[in-house]
This record gives sequence, structure tokens and C-alpha cells, in this order.
Amino acid sequence: MLMKEDIKDYLTYIKLEKKLSKNTITNYEFDLNSYVEYLEKKGICKASNITINDIQKYLEFLSKDGLNPRSIKRHITTIKEWHKYLLRIKKVSSDVSLNIDSMKQDKKLPVVIPESDMNKILDIKLENAFKYRDKAMLELMYGSGLRVSELVNLTIYSIDLENDYVLIEGKGKKERIVPISKYAKKAIIDYLEIRNSLVKSKNKTLDKLFLNNHGKGISRQGFNYILKNILEDNNILIKATPHSLRHTFATDLLNGGADLKSIQELLGHSDIATTKIYTHVLNNKLKDDYMKYNLRKKDKNGI
Repeated sequence: MLMKEDIKDYLTYIKLEKKLSKNTITNYEFDLNSYVEYLEKKGICKASNITINDIQKYLEFLSKDGLNPRSIKRHITTIKEWHKYLLRIKKVSSDVSLNIDSMKQDKKLPVVIPESDMNKILDIKLENAFKYRDKAMLELMYGSGLRVSELVNLTIYSIDLENDYVLIEGKGKKERIVPISKYAKKAIIDYLEIRNSLVKSKNKTLDKLFLNNHGKGISRQGFNYILKNILEDNNILIKATPHSLRHTFATDLLNGGADLKSIQELLGHSDIATTKIYTHVLNNKLKDDYMKYNLRKKDKNGI
């Protein structure tokens, strides 16, 4: 509990002294609680006992757990700021986080779902209202490259089925318009016909597009749970996440000949450098195909 108290003091400090936004403080709280819980499981209960090796192992743990490099970078920033604060208030005698900037994080390429697995994910038996909802969510997420946070925030007014587009509010409340595929359009139309069966009497005015079993807007955790079950039910072994649907959308576009600028706009990336990672995915596939199909690579017995 000692370090949990240190976290509370730090959060009060950044709220009152640094006047950081509520969202930033929430992120700091989440990151620090995750960090401290990991340390406590390793038997480290006081900040003064943390070593740089402990921090490095924690970052490796985050990487192995599938956290992307950008999120790990955020964790690093949080950890460094907290240790700097601990030194300032003399809870520790030195800042062991000073050199963690030099630690190299593995830059993992996005997980792209193979076509055969993607077909299994989308092949949902429409047995009840929830299955219609799941089908609509997955077709829309894959067909339009949405982030899971964008998907769960959609309202019934976000969809224009007459003109086949969806209005998305992305990061920083930045809006963009993305086309809807014919498969997503049909799935959404089918879902909207039975959506009212998911609405609870006290939530009749709720405008969230996708509803959970309580008649409220589905959450990110709810969508993660649905996808996890679909992967398990179809015996899909690839470590796919909701973001993998977005990665697959972008990679499929690139494979189909779309230019990076168009993909950048569809994904809502502010910097095209972020979009360029998909060229690495494509290049890796080209190399794999070359090694697999290049006739001159065959050994002498294969000539």
C-alpha cells in the first residue's frame, strides 16, 4: 500500500500544481497502478527498492503482453515523471528511471489477419439480435478501418445509408467521413431492423448505435470480449485484437493498390509517417512470396 499512497499524492500534485487535464490524469493513474501492481507481484513494495532492471523488465512485460510501441512510450513518460516526483519529495535518494530513454523497444509490425481467418470472423450465424449486432460491428470496423473507441461512440445519426458513409469522431474530436462497404451496409440495415429489441424501456431515447444486453452503448471492453470469443470459437490462433481489424483494412487497401495518402485520410492519421508502417507489412509479404515462389531458389533436386 505504500506505493499506492505515493501514487495518490502524485495525482493530487499534478492536478493542483501542474493543472493537467482530467483525461491525462486518468491515463497517469492507470499507467502507475499497472506499474505498481506488477512491482508488488515481484515483491517490491517500496519505491526506494525499485531498480532500473525492474523498470526494464516491466517494459519487456508490456511488450510481450502485446502493447504497441506508442503505448509503451506513454508508460515510459509516466514512469519517468513519477520517479522524478519521488526524488523531488525525497521518497528516494536517486532517480533510477533517468536512463530508460535509451532502452530499445521492439517495433512490432501490426498484426494483420489472414483472409481465411477474416472470413471466419465475419461468418457469424445470425441466431439472435446480439449476433446481428456483432455482425454489423465487425463488418463496419473491418470495412471502414475504425478504431474500437470510434466504433463504440457511433450514434444512429453517424450512419448515412443513403450515401453509404459513416461520420467518425476520431482522436482530438477530429471528424472524418469514411465510406461503408456493401457488406457493412447490409449488416447495419439488418441490425437496425431488430435494434429496438435491445432497447430497454428506460433508455428509449438512447442514440448509441450499438447496444449491450443492458440496453446501453456497448463498451470497448464489451467489444474486446465479443471478438475474443469469436476467435476462440473459430479456433483462430493468431493474436488478433480489435486494432488488428483496422490494420487488416489498411493492409488490404495497400495490397489493392490504394495510395498512402488515401489510406492516411481513411484512417484519420495526422502524420503520414504513421501510415507508412503498412508499407513494411507489404514489403514483408512480398519478400515471403519471393522466397516461396522464386523458381531459382529451388535446390538442385528440385530443378
